Amino acid sequence: MKAKEPLFTGSSWTMDLLFRITDEVKIIAEGELGLNCYTNEIRIITSEQMLDAYAMNGMPVNYWHHSFGREFLSHERSYRKGSSLAYEIVINTDPCLVFCMEDNTATMQALVIAHAGFGHNHFFKNNYLFKQWTHAHAIIDYLEFSRNFVAECEKKYGIVEVEDFLTACHTWKYYGIDHSPRSEALSAVEERNQMRERAESRQRNLNVIWRIIPESKDDLDDKKLPTFPVDPEGNLLYFIEKNAPSLPDWKREIIRIVRKQSQYFYPQMLTKGMNEGFACFTHYFIMNRLHEKGLITEGSWMEFLADHTGVTSQPDFDAKIRVLRGYDPSGQPIVEEIPIYRGINPYGIFFAIFMDIKRMCENPTEEDKKWFPEIAGKPWLPAIKWAVENFKDESFLRQYLSPKVMRDYRLFAIHDDEEDDEILISAVHDDDGYRDVRRTIANMYDIHEHLPDFEVVDVDLRGDRMMKIRHTAHKNKSLDIEETKKALVMLGKLWEYPVTLTSINRDGEHMSTWVLVDDDVEHSHTASE
Repeated sequence: MKAKEPLFTGSSWTMDLLFRITDEVKIIAEGELGLNCYTNEIRIITSEQMLDAYAMNGMPVNYWHHSFGREFLSHERSYRKGSSLAYEIVINTDPCLVFCMEDNTATMQALVIAHAGFGHNHFFKNNYLFKQWTHAHAIIDYLEFSRNFVAECEKKYGIVEVEDFLTACHTWKYYGIDHSPRSEALSAVEERNQMRERAESRQRNLNVIWRIIPESKDDLDDKKLPTFPVDPEGNLLYFIEKNAPSLPDWKREIIRIVRKQSQYFYPQMLTKGMNEGFACFTHYFIMNRLHEKGLITEGSWMEFLADHTGVTSQPDFDAKIRVLRGYDPSGQPIVEEIPIYRGINPYGIFFAIFMDIKRMCENPTEEDKKWFPEIAGKPWLPAIKWAVENFKDESFLRQYLSPKVMRDYRLFAIHDDEEDDEILISAVHDDDGYRDVRRTIANMYDIHEHLPDFEVVDVDLRGDRMMKIRHTAHKNKSLDIEETKKALVMLGKLWEYPVTLTSINRDGEHMSTWVLVDDDVEHSHTASE
């Protein structure tokens, strides 16, 4: 039944109106879509606070570091030049924190509540990665503990030393992620109480590991020591935290803080496209239902459609916008055409795939029945929720990117070999081509395709305590020499002893070697590199 009157008719809003909008959106989200969400906590923020949130990765509480200030200034400059800010930021917490811009119109507030308060919220609570690796109820408490601990360290050891150590940790933060199931979360009070226990336990373990080191070269014998670690360790920050010979306890605790924050953001890195696509699917369904029920006006619905289309549309490869840059002395306008194509729009393609799943369930074609027999003609809501709960970006694309969406986006694959003068079109719109295109795009969203593969393979227990790192080159791609030197200097600040990095290809053939001693890096490579 249609409502007697819409929730609002203009662009202005009040807190009372936001409560009523949230109630109506919740009826649709939970009653019709069956979403299972954390309780929402909606906060209204200014543009300045939104810039703060950008700089802090969306976190309402965090320790201070100069990189956050640099991010703030960068976003602020862009904003002053005319770039728009996000309508919202949502955080994976329990209750779910939804930050809405105070400049939003009433229509946009309704969209944001549907998009973030129920779309992202349901994804956070139900996707397997978030359930396995994050504690939504405990993250804010831990961030408060982290902020207070880092502040105490700055008072004791100086801001410069703490900032420099944090910078080194941030350089290697993607190599501090634990891929095993999560442990039970602790409160800030429990974290503080356990710091002393962790310090004592670490010292006991280190005493066992390092007591076999001879005090002088005269004590060396021919007895072969076991390799340490026994198996290669890809979690470099964890290895250093637990095994660095002389690192003080406060630095180990800071490494742990950076590791835990990296762990919190890891599922978001793996599911960013899916998360946004599902949130767009959710707000699209809810806003249309609000319109069908007469709860928003025709004007509000058109405003929503314009914004939704702007977010999810895919520009053509040669699309441009015309920007007025001023006027020449004769008064003629100076117009610049700026290309706007930036590759595949993740909001667009993931939203399109969710909509396509719904279409295949409701109105399947013979092609759909061939490619997706498990969902074609079946109820669409369970299919959508199953995808949300059990996939990440890369696997979602491998499973659900259909020939129809590939045709709609005019996707094809190319093979670009730097040794060849020509580019080969390797996949077009046929059965084999669809599979190749799907595999190619899925690889683009596989984070492990883009992060270098580093592992600790050995530590010299007898000599200079050198830590040996092995890099296995993906597709035999060499590391950037200067960037690797900088990263190794940061790693040396964490380990506090020499570091060797050896790069090999997939066949185990040597490619490059970097040796760090006293902040000085020497690089050598094979002739074939």
